[in-house]
Amino acid sequence: MSATIDDTARRRHGRLFSIIGGSAGNLVEWYDFYAYAAFAIYFARVFFPAGDRTSALLGTAAIFAVGFFMRPLGAWIMGIYGDRHGRKAGLTLSLVLMAGGSLMVAVAPTHAMAGVGAPAMLLVARMLQGLSVGGEYGASATYLSEMATDRNRGFWASFQYVTLIGGQLCALLVALLLGAVLSEAQLQAWGWRIPFALGAVLALGVYLIRRRLDETDAFRAMPADRPASSLGRLWREHPREFLLVVVISAGGGLGFYAYTTYMQKFLVNTTGFARDTATQIMTAALVVYMLAQPAFGALSDRVGRKPLLLFFGIGGMIATIPAFSLLSHAGSPLVAFAAIVGLLMLLSGYTAISGLIKAELFPSHIRNLGVAFPYAIGNALFGGTAEYAALFAKSRGYESGFYWYVAVMLAITSYAFWRLPETRSSALVGR
Repeated sequence: MSATIDDTARRRHGRLFSIIGGSAGNLVEWYDFYAYAAFAIYFARVFFPAGDRTSALLGTAAIFAVGFFMRPLGAWIMGIYGDRHGRKAGLTLSLVLMAGGSLMVAVAPTHAMAGVGAPAMLLVARMLQGLSVGGEYGASATYLSEMATDRNRGFWASFQYVTLIGGQLCALLVALLLGAVLSEAQLQAWGWRIPFALGAVLALGVYLIRRRLDETDAFRAMPADRPASSLGRLWREHPREFLLVVVISAGGGLGFYAYTTYMQKFLVNTTGFARDTATQIMTAALVVYMLAQPAFGALSDRVGRKPLLLFFGIGGMIATIPAFSLLSHAGSPLVAFAAIVGLLMLLSGYTAISGLIKAELFPSHIRNLGVAFPYAIGNALFGGTAEYAALFAKSRGYESGFYWYVAVMLAITSYAFWRLPETRSSALVGR
């Protein structure tokens, strides 16, 4: 009896360490990726010395989008790698790529020093980070869903977005800290390099932790003669699931980046808040958003996945236009905070179970690729271009067109949510 209890305790401890270890790596990955968005407002003119703020931000937003368009390639390469060599191997490789990309940004020359070579180096760095995150999403979603128990899979899988938001939050907190100790001129001259150097060091540190993680039982249980993971097999055997994941990732990604990363720039560039005020509003809102993820994940274990997804899709479709219209004229930080938190609570219906619902659609031999690749395509086409689309609409004098764009896409996504099976009861994870 004692041996059985000890074995159960060891397995529970091992599962908890694995989830925490996988999540810690996810946090660092997304901190590195979002540091670019958080500090673009400082280094935009360093790489793109244009005549006005919006034009300079358009240049950095375009390179931000390039990082997203590299994600399908990273998802393809590392999705297959994770299906063939293990979830742990995929998680470890993605951190090495992220560390390299962050280090390149930290040491990149300015336009005054290297001319067009400066944005070119920034572009290469973002390509590396895009490859890394393309592999990270599928690997971490698969790893967390396979490590969790059937009863609490939604709760544990929600920590993917706890750490994803945590990474974004850490980037904002670093921005607040540097804003408190450095002047505006120092931040624009060299201070923006600090978060990227920090990210590179943290990524290498978590790499050592991930090497100690356990492999999932689902991967270890796969036979040696299992079907090979490939894009051709994914499309032939799971075309409906492939297309559904593309569409829901498109709408979910667009909503996420509209409500989070672009929102900070919106508060400065449209509402007229000072940079530090906008950062404080977003930091507070993201803390609430992050803490809500486990609650929404646990709720999905009780009521199912589809009710939460439809809550986001239909609610976001209705609320986006009035919320952005209100925010464009919000004179009070409290009003802006309340409007943003409202949008983020709707978004939580999707993000808390985003990776899980995709993992539950695919069998284990092709799960990593099935989660990663169609997600990366949908997210690259709509999530990665969200900032560029918003800034383009503003530069043409029709900023409200972006609000309608988000609302229409969420209407389409709601239909895709409706067509999804209820994966809580039909999940392929664990089978």
